[in-house]
Amino acid sequence: MKKIIQIALALLVVVQFSQAQTPKSYSSSDILLGLKKLNTVGSVLYIAAHPDDENTRLIAYLANERCLRTGYLALTRGDGGQNLIGNEQGDLLGLIRTQELLAARRVDGGEQFFTRANDFGFSKNPEETFSIWNRDSILADVVWTIRKFRPDVLLTRFATDGSGGHGHHTASAILAEEAFTAAADPTRYPEQLKYVRVWQAKRLLYNNAARFWNPNADMSGNLSLEVGSENFLLGKSYGEIAAESRSNHKSQGFGSARVRGSILEYFKPIKGDVPQKDIFEGIDQSFSRIKGAEKFSKLAQQVYKEYKPEQPSASLPLLLEAYQELGSIKDSYWHAEKKKQLEELIAACAGLWLEANPADFETAQGADLLLTINALNRSKVPVTLEKIILPNGSEESPSKLLEKDVSYKLEKAINIPSDAKVTNPYWLADKHAIGMFNVTNQQLIGKPENDAALQVKYLLNFGKISIEFTRPVIYKAVDPVDGEVYRPFVITPPVMVTLNEKAYVFPDNSPKKVQVIVKSGVANCTGTVKLKLPEGWNVEPISSGFNLKAKDEEQTLEFMVTPSGGSSQGILKAVAMMDGKEYSQGLTTIIYKHIPVQTLFPYAEARLSHFNLIRKSKLIGYIVGAGDDIPQSLIQIGYDVKFLTDDMLSNGIDLSSFNAIIVGVRAYNTNDRMKFYYDKLMNYVKNGGNLIVQYNTNNFLGGVKSPIGPYPFTISRDRVTDENAEIRFELPQHPVLNSPNKITADDFKGWIQERGIYFAGDWDANYQTPLSMNDPNEKSSKGSTLITQYGKGYFVYTGVVFFRELPAGVPGAYRLFVNMIELGK
Repeated sequence: MKKIIQIALALLVVVQFSQAQTPKSYSSSDILLGLKKLNTVGSVLYIAAHPDDENTRLIAYLANERCLRTGYLALTRGDGGQNLIGNEQGDLLGLIRTQELLAARRVDGGEQFFTRANDFGFSKNPEETFSIWNRDSILADVVWTIRKFRPDVLLTRFATDGSGGHGHHTASAILAEEAFTAAADPTRYPEQLKYVRVWQAKRLLYNNAARFWNPNADMSGNLSLEVGSENFLLGKSYGEIAAESRSNHKSQGFGSARVRGSILEYFKPIKGDVPQKDIFEGIDQSFSRIKGAEKFSKLAQQVYKEYKPEQPSASLPLLLEAYQELGSIKDSYWHAEKKKQLEELIAACAGLWLEANPADFETAQGADLLLTINALNRSKVPVTLEKIILPNGSEESPSKLLEKDVSYKLEKAINIPSDAKVTNPYWLADKHAIGMFNVTNQQLIGKPENDAALQVKYLLNFGKISIEFTRPVIYKAVDPVDGEVYRPFVITPPVMVTLNEKAYVFPDNSPKKVQVIVKSGVANCTGTVKLKLPEGWNVEPISSGFNLKAKDEEQTLEFMVTPSGGSSQGILKAVAMMDGKEYSQGLTTIIYKHIPVQTLFPYAEARLSHFNLIRKSKLIGYIVGAGDDIPQSLIQIGYDVKFLTDDMLSNGIDLSSFNAIIVGVRAYNTNDRMKFYYDKLMNYVKNGGNLIVQYNTNNFLGGVKSPIGPYPFTISRDRVTDENAEIRFELPQHPVLNSPNKITADDFKGWIQERGIYFAGDWDANYQTPLSMNDPNEKSSKGSTLITQYGKGYFVYTGVVFFRELPAGVPGAYRLFVNMIELGK
């Protein structure tokens, strides 16, 4: 499954890998499909808001049946969503969902692009969305992608009328319509024209999904397209490919069933030429649209017709001749695209295996790295390895004939420059606003991820022609369970400092221990660490030394931090001094089986939060759901948290010693066994315990599989997305608002992203609803929190987003949550 490892918590020394990064091998069918694509000239760009918004069935069909260059532009990386498989939120979740999209594209054959928009959470209308995003900058990014990708047809997942149900969805359609025209206007974003030229797509259509929700929806006025056919080269229908692609969105719980048989997609013309029968009607998809490509076209057709599946290398002479004809293609866009396709086909038909593996998956700035470079020709066609260009620019000239199935191997040490860039996702390299990532390099905008940290180039001669192939430096090892596995290579700082918490909460004036984990990127790391604190806060000692003799050693340094006199918030920073330089980046690693290992180096910063908090109880039981950081947050304020596993709950554990039991987010969605614990938990409440259940969803993606509370209630999709929305006290004398902490309006200041999600919809009269809230221009909702006394104890269902607020150190969220724990105490 997973793990996110911050070295602050890193107690594992085991090296972890992913199978998702394995270099692609080409079957004979793959090559034949590639030859079909070589003969097709055309492109289509699909535009929506988030990962998982895209129509994977349509993308698979367009990329592999029509053989068009097919792209998906997601305005955001899904940073503001929920996470079904772990506790990553925000930027880290966006990183996961980015890789899930790339995994999906590897299945369905599309390409992936993004804008700089940050998914700040659910938005109810495009006006709110545009008030947080920089509308003009995001429009510029959509225009940039259109100009760079040059689609003949633009498709949108959503309409501009708000029927998509999310402000981001509607905003994506609005921006697509604006960009359709703006991309062709040289007065719009002229700074882009240094790199690209204006582009006018032929038409813009809305991919109408009305029949997904209503099978009897009226689709008159829409074009239809059959996309359920079988691709015998791939051995699957497009419904099957779509399901495999969509099932990569695991963090969103979007595992999908394979669909076989006839499937219709519908399209409503929005802008441009109006087709009558087919969405590509009137668009030439042959080489006749490209000046000077006549001979290249004939060669491409010939190699396709004469292809021998059992002997792909027989196609090499024609492919190489076509490569020599590339210069006749005057259109620079299609020249570059067909050059890339040809190089891929030539390597596949020759059975070339070119690989560059480092001795370690990480190396620090200024350190040496041993590379093992391999080249293998698995065909009988003579291929000579003329030159190898190493990442540092140095060259090796073996001039070696690569005989069939005889591997060439070179081991070479290189130095990573001391000023080399640390391998951070480019959009996270600098701090960003709530609605927008800070990316100023025009050439990076739109890219789904960084280029490989290091690359090796191979110059191969095929007789009359030499071709340069580029391969990433990628770490390879053998796992005793998974076999051969790969991991992206990363460049690290020489020394890393990581704080053991994202936020430090001080519920009184007592000092708190802060741990800094120092990790060496090189041998013989010696220096000191200091903490930078807001004015009025104190730390002992002022600095602490570290001495790490070997690479990858860790040392934990401890500091005692004392808060300022009154309630206050601020930022704590850890800085290491070594050899006269400051280093302030830590290390975070995200590991799941379905995506490549993700490594980033965030700045060692944490929020400080000092406020008055009264707590009476001690022992808390916690039933884990989809994943959240609530337990660690409760430990910080003095609770003793014990995780209640399925084995414990199934085998008669006595719950009476727990002052309260808390159920993690979406536990009733993700744990089928919760229905077996219902009676046990209700008896616990009846006998004097407090049970707090955090939000669950109840929709077509995954309903609640068990009764939750002592009296019935339903879960709706109601939410309040404005984190500053007014909170009204419907029952001002209720204990949850008064004891042991007096809750006031000030306790709802400084919240992040939203107030609450998945509120109760209808509920039994036995429940009390002490709070009400609403977004602007909406009716008030009382369903955020239900409380009832049941026997001697209390039951609480809450959609208030404590799972976001507590890890962020929000004082009022702590005070309200503690009051829920302490009900009746």
